[in-house]
Amino acid sequence: MAEQTKIPYKIYLEENEMPTAWYNVRADMQKKPAPLLHPGTHEPMKAEELAAVFCEELVKQELDNDNRLIPIPDEIRDFYRMYRPSPLVRAYCLEEKLQTPAKIYYKFEGNNTSGSHKLNSAIAQAYYAKKQGLKGVTTETGAGQWGTALAMACSYFGLDCKVFMVKVSYEQKPFRREVMRTYGASVTPSPSMTTAVGRKILEEHPGTTGSLGCAISEAVEAAASEPGYRYVLGSVLNQVLLHQSVIGMETKAALDKYGIKADMIIGCAGGGSNLGGLISPFMGEKLRGEADYRIVAVEPMSCPSFTRGVYAYDFADTGRVCPLAKMYTLGCDFIPAPNHAGGLRYHGMSPILSELYDEGLMEAISIPQTRVFEAAEEFARVEGILPAPESAHAICAAIDEAKKCKETGEEKTIVFGLTGTGYFDMVAYEKFHDGKMEDYCPTDEELASFRTHLPKI
Repeated sequence: MAEQTKIPYKIYLEENEMPTAWYNVRADMQKKPAPLLHPGTHEPMKAEELAAVFCEELVKQELDNDNRLIPIPDEIRDFYRMYRPSPLVRAYCLEEKLQTPAKIYYKFEGNNTSGSHKLNSAIAQAYYAKKQGLKGVTTETGAGQWGTALAMACSYFGLDCKVFMVKVSYEQKPFRREVMRTYGASVTPSPSMTTAVGRKILEEHPGTTGSLGCAISEAVEAAASEPGYRYVLGSVLNQVLLHQSVIGMETKAALDKYGIKADMIIGCAGGGSNLGGLISPFMGEKLRGEADYRIVAVEPMSCPSFTRGVYAYDFADTGRVCPLAKMYTLGCDFIPAPNHAGGLRYHGMSPILSELYDEGLMEAISIPQTRVFEAAEEFARVEGILPAPESAHAICAAIDEAKKCKETGEEKTIVFGLTGTGYFDMVAYEKFHDGKMEDYCPTDEELASFRTHLPKI
């Protein structure tokens, strides 16, 4: 593997700077993420066990800790060419507004019909499902961006798509739901009465607004109970961060082309797909001792997995049917407040990012949602893009850092991920503008109560 370290970006980028291979950061991690464990035996999951839930080729990617570069199939690259490479934009207007000496860049992933970065992994997972000869796939979605992207990808390959959408988002974002249905997906609010685990959750938590953990349980049960279906996930898993590495690779290539060295990379963090993809090549350089960067994960104060969670094995879902993952977690029973960053309402974090954070290779902060929307509005008014609430977490942190540069006179280069647009999030913007938005922060006692149910590993 040593010779792969020296492979320059230009060798595995097309002339238009779109990657021809995904970058697997685990190959450069001295301490690998802990393995997934069987929920019953607590033994490391075998490939054949995972293949009962996931597509076979995706299982190989999930377990691959050694291959640094994994070629992107031609069919996937053909689809990527419709919207990749995505733009890396210098925020000149924001810099002028802030009167900061900092240079601010954002990687904009909202320039496709799904409106977000989620399409990068959705098309890959749909491709492997089609290649395996499956009839369809099931999944969960929070804000609806992942569900939208997967519905598009399944339509492209002629696959059936069943989406379990977190109930609060299903109600807050009816138009996102209708986009999914337009692309042929069925959309069920979760928890629902259509699955055994959904009925159990509703019995135990009547009137619940749901969570990604609940929706994952229902989607897994639906896939397992119907022949020819597999479950696909939009974040957290190693395979998803692998597919999203195209974000960071394009970002790094564009900066290198113009001789720009980033000082800080900022990304919003829910399950880890966008953040993991954006930071991957920069973290690779850091792990190999070739360069150093300050890397910051930004999460909502209402669901603070990194900043107030514990690093432990936990169930990836509320119904406790998925494998156990070692990650920063609030506890799989944690039901987050119905804040408006639906894509960040997950109780845990990617095992890859959790390991990197635990080793001190990256930082994490949490921000209340009113401050997030203030930053979103400020950005929209000068840069002309209405950001998704999830993306606005990174915007808020970038603005804060730029203001610090104004105070100190430092000319830092800040790069952040603009994961998608917020045009289906107008209920949230309306509540913000009408002064009806509230900030919620779970108490220490609440979080401690959920941690008491962590599995004993």
